Amino acid sequence: MIASRDAWNSRWNLFEHLSLNSWAAEIAEDVLANYEVLGCNVVDVAGAQVVDCGVHARGSLEAGQLLTLACMADLADVDVSLERLDGRLLPKVTVSATEPVVACLLSQYAGWKIQMDDYFAMGSGPMRAIRAGEPIFEHFGYREEEFEVAVGVLESPQLPNATVVRKIAEEVDAHTDELILLVARTASLAGSYQVVARSVETCLHKLHEIGFDVACVRSGVGSAFLPPIPRDDLTAVGRTNDSILYGGEVMLWVEAEDEQIAEVGARLPSSASSDYGESFADVFRRYKGDFYKIDPLLFSPAVVAINNLSTGSVFQFGKKDEPLLVRSFFG
Repeated sequence: MIASRDAWNSRWNLFEHLSLNSWAAEIAEDVLANYEVLGCNVVDVAGAQVVDCGVHARGSLEAGQLLTLACMADLADVDVSLERLDGRLLPKVTVSATEPVVACLLSQYAGWKIQMDDYFAMGSGPMRAIRAGEPIFEHFGYREEEFEVAVGVLESPQLPNATVVRKIAEEVDAHTDELILLVARTASLAGSYQVVARSVETCLHKLHEIGFDVACVRSGVGSAFLPPIPRDDLTAVGRTNDSILYGGEVMLWVEAEDEQIAEVGARLPSSASSDYGESFADVFRRYKGDFYKIDPLLFSPAVVAINNLSTGSVFQFGKKDEPLLVRSFFG
């Protein structure tokens, strides 16, 4: 039941009006104009503007929020509130999007593995739509061909060097001075923030992977805890992913047949994966630090609720594992 390109375009007639990099550029320009207040640094690397949101810079909550909005082409609302886990006060990041498939899959999804020599980053953001090198862009028949600035988000413990910047520019067919790259390591406030803001993204990507027609998704909201920020990236990667896999909650509003939702429901939450049950740090070590070797069906929220607008039915799948979260965050 995967949507065809024609079905997608007839639903929205949207692609010709998208300007993901332009919308993200407005957020990026805000960061550039206020980088000192946000706790960020800006460096020129081979002509590109590279914004350190949390590699060497301290970053901030607001830097994390803006990093997330740039990553989603400003097509979402992102906020933070205070909740409790096992009686302990913790922030929770909530994301809501009216066009979640565009915001999350065509922009936010970290589908670009950037690796050169000893440099590695998970690339996300609307620059992916210019490159259009992932199967998801072929599936939806979308490529962003007109842009003035290409905006990307790099999750990495290092700032990109000139060689990496030139390679990214080549991949998106841009001059280096047309690039704005926002970079944060996971073990930073902004870096952890933008990871746990991916609750809806992981849900939609999982739906797409298991064959559900995501073109019928009308809106989505999701939340996950922002865990304590550790000093090392491996612990941070573990905690942020555990936050979504074992504590993330997503609500989707769709227009579909009840039978279609019921068919995929059992496979939708993270508990459907063969890698479920271990802390993510342990899974990550087992696969020698390669995200792309982990069972892709693991990357989804703990709990997913779906309200079918066509019938009024409500479905809920999955469960949270708060004891595992407590061990991951505080153990």
